[in-house]
Amino acid sequence: MSPSPIIFAEKFNAAEYFVDQNIKAGRGERVAIYYEDKTITYQEVYENVNRTGNALLTLGIGLEDRVMLLLFDCPEFAYSFFGAMKIGAVPVPTNTMLKPRDYLYLLNDSRAKAIIVSQELLGNIIEIYDELLYLKHIIVVGDDAPEKYFNFSDLLKKSATDLSTAATTADDPAFWLYSSGTTGFPKGAVHLHHDMIYCAEYYAKGILGINENDITFSVAKLFFAYGLGNGLYFSFSVGASTVLVPQRPTPESVLKTVTKYRPTLYFGVPTSYGAILQIENAERDYDLSSIRHCASAGESLPAPIFLKWKEKFGLEILDGIGSTEVLHIFISNRPGAIKPGSTGQVVPGYEAKILDADGNRVPQGEVGTLMVKGDSIAAYYWNKHQKTKETFIGEWINTGDKYYQDEDGYFFYVGRGDDMIKAGGIWVSPVEVENALMAHPAVLECGVVGKPDSDGMYKPLAYVVFKQNVDSNDQLLEELKKFVKSNIAPYKYPRWVVPVEELPKTATGKIQRYKLRQQAIESTVLE
Repeated sequence: MSPSPIIFAEKFNAAEYFVDQNIKAGRGERVAIYYEDKTITYQEVYENVNRTGNALLTLGIGLEDRVMLLLFDCPEFAYSFFGAMKIGAVPVPTNTMLKPRDYLYLLNDSRAKAIIVSQELLGNIIEIYDELLYLKHIIVVGDDAPEKYFNFSDLLKKSATDLSTAATTADDPAFWLYSSGTTGFPKGAVHLHHDMIYCAEYYAKGILGINENDITFSVAKLFFAYGLGNGLYFSFSVGASTVLVPQRPTPESVLKTVTKYRPTLYFGVPTSYGAILQIENAERDYDLSSIRHCASAGESLPAPIFLKWKEKFGLEILDGIGSTEVLHIFISNRPGAIKPGSTGQVVPGYEAKILDADGNRVPQGEVGTLMVKGDSIAAYYWNKHQKTKETFIGEWINTGDKYYQDEDGYFFYVGRGDDMIKAGGIWVSPVEVENALMAHPAVLECGVVGKPDSDGMYKPLAYVVFKQNVDSNDQLLEELKKFVKSNIAPYKYPRWVVPVEELPKTATGKIQRYKLRQQAIESTVLE
């Protein structure tokens, strides 16, 4: 049975829905956020959201002005995200693992008037400041921010705790999330005020059964579409609590966090699940007994990881697929109804179909391109007209993923329809990695594709043609990996570097990546 449609008032603002409603419901003294031995109540969140909105207004930020958030997971992220939204501005959460040139593109593309940045990341912005065309204000979260920039804490102290909500509607732009594309250039997916409500209602409540007694903890960070739901608006939708951790989620730190805060809903990614399984005696040394559901997304969860996790910890993992454009998970396994290796079934509130190259539905069991329909899909890509037309097709979105569906309605991931690589749940452009490798003086040319590791998860592999008289020894191959790490975001580096005499090419000189992918798969089989 299809779920009832969500009805929105003529005037609607997502910040009121996720923050103000908890105060109206009498949850002001409940814990909203656990953060570094601190507890932040919903009343404190409400007041600081309002202070943030007022502070932005005093800086001249208004309706539809973009505010970039370059923040580690922290309470200030919540205040900034909802504070900007409440005044009708548009927060743009941004990947904290990029390089300065990436932020130059994002800031100029979004035309953000202000950026709220963690102190540790400020140097990335200072480095490219003179090339920024639209940025007017830098607001720093941290105790030792340079005096020439605004200090977030100081701004809040000077701002009132009462704030009128902008006269937005459910269909106004609420926030952007940048998604990488096949060219490597990020695309700003424009999400509307109703989109988060849709995900919270149909996935968080419908699949996970989230309620006000839950505590959520997400390995994926808040700047990801997946993490934004897991770590923020899912819990706020019902007055539950969330655990925010600013540090990188190493296997040991994740297990310590779970043991300490005892979350009931745990959101991981396949890479993290696999890494935790490598820790000897983890089931004995750490306490995961509080968890009632484990979820996974970001990339397909290999069946062996699901089975090992269940054997080791006695917990099922609910694998699913979401995207930046659809905002969160739209196909998922259900508690007690899981097929290991599958992505699950369509989440109520969404529709999915698999099409061939001519746009016709494929027969059951045959592979095609996955198309999805649902009201959390972004309205369009900012300033990317052609890509918008290619991706957003009427009420449907072309995911670019290849799938087939079995007789029970379960979807199985086959691969990407383009050359993008999903490493650790994050899209990686092979062109960007190739360009980084080409900057090394020993490299003549190269081709980068995805290769499955021992757990079946894809990572970048580089086939490299070296210049004449270059000795392609093991030391050089390791040097190339470090070289890439130092020039682009570290998670994009090739896990394998394979010397070759030449690359397969078309008559026009284009690298035939499908042949390289085939070689990569064959090499995996032989290992």
